[in-house]
Amino acid sequence: METKERRTYQAVIGLEFHAHVATRTKMFCGCRVAYGDPPNTHTCPVCLGHPGALPVINERAVELGVMAGLAMGCEVAPRAVFARKNYFYPDLPKGYQISQYEEPICTGGYIDVPTSEGTVRVRIQRLHLEEDTAKNVHVGTSGRMHGSTGSLIDFNRSGTPLMEIVTEPDIPSPEAARETAVRLKEILQAVGASEADMEKGQLRCEANVSIRNPDGSFGTKTELKNINSFRFMERGLLRELRRQREVLEAGGQVQQRTMHYDPEGDEVYETRSKEFAEDYRYFPEPDLLPLEFTEAWINELRSRLPELPEAMRARFVEQYGLSEYDAGVLTSDRELASYYEKVAFEVDPKQAANWISGDLRALLNEAGTEISDTKVTPQRMIELIGLVENGTISRSAAKDVLARIFESGESPSAVVEREGLAQMGADELSGVVEEVISANPEEAQRVREGDKKVIGFLIGQVMKATRGNADGGQVREILMERLGS
Repeated sequence: METKERRTYQAVIGLEFHAHVATRTKMFCGCRVAYGDPPNTHTCPVCLGHPGALPVINERAVELGVMAGLAMGCEVAPRAVFARKNYFYPDLPKGYQISQYEEPICTGGYIDVPTSEGTVRVRIQRLHLEEDTAKNVHVGTSGRMHGSTGSLIDFNRSGTPLMEIVTEPDIPSPEAARETAVRLKEILQAVGASEADMEKGQLRCEANVSIRNPDGSFGTKTELKNINSFRFMERGLLRELRRQREVLEAGGQVQQRTMHYDPEGDEVYETRSKEFAEDYRYFPEPDLLPLEFTEAWINELRSRLPELPEAMRARFVEQYGLSEYDAGVLTSDRELASYYEKVAFEVDPKQAANWISGDLRALLNEAGTEISDTKVTPQRMIELIGLVENGTISRSAAKDVLARIFESGESPSAVVEREGLAQMGADELSGVVEEVISANPEEAQRVREGDKKVIGFLIGQVMKATRGNADGGQVREILMERLGS
């Protein structure tokens, strides 16, 4: 019986990011950029698209766009031109979007992305500036167009500066796509180009995804939209690739379409045919002069770049002796990295990493609090770790102290004294050990006879009797001495 040869499928993924540039005002007018304010309270004739209102380029947005490009190793164009991207949609009052097409501000560059299969170099095709559209608010229980009873438009977002960053189709898997997004977000935040908060809509992503043909050529791509988290990006890509495989295995052909991902049902569905660049009828924006950048200006911006995330991770590994994982966790947030360095300067760096990346981050995540807002100041953390290192309190007691100062902000020493959490001295601890041995004669005898497994039970009884105010290693030593084992 013949067996059908199973085809090997290879994913080909490219990403398009839209990131709000971290400016105080909009791209082409002086209206304030704000999030969560009442609708339509930050508008003017320019961002509302009134006839005769002329745009003026936001210089700070250009600076930050160029710095983001430099941070990714892009080449900054000596000349960049704004263009009109023509299409009609209710959230675009002018009937066109001011963007860039043939002459963007940055091209080239790359991001090195770690994956379970090794490091992948994802090339940057282009970075350009544009204005954001207004925000459609769909009225109904779902908050989406489908099933809504009507739609409203909030023009506060209209004209907000955007960076569009487009990668080459170098991404071989959904996992690599997620990590690319994570690394890009870190870079944008590090240089101050964008806050890149996906919950606020400051970072949005679309994916072009296809399956490579057996001859090595690209298959037909689809565009995946409605990606609102890195986790959903990975899940959505996995689902779309599965759909494309099913189409090909059934003998069909993948059609170039725009797809939306529904994370609740883990489904993708078609929305419309994919647009092409010529559909937008780009032409140079007649109301704006071309941008021209001097080499001296570009070098001045390059000199202002901070230490970038990849370099910081490598330094943390080398300088503090951390694992790649711990260094990655601590440098994923610039404020967290700064907090760590203040603590690591005073105490053992590895202990500082354990406490901050583990216990403190768990409390922050549970409370939904940023490191900048925590009551556990670097000095409080230094004091807490010092109490453990000098044997004043046990590790388990210190976790309790941390939870208390996280809520109150008081000093660790004050909590230890008030709650009586200081570890017992050797004489007092020996007395508790004797009591535990007397209360558990059978287990004690088994230890004397060489059953080392039971020692853990006795240690637990001592720790329970001391309310955790004992050093486990010291308890083990005293027990072994008393039981002659």
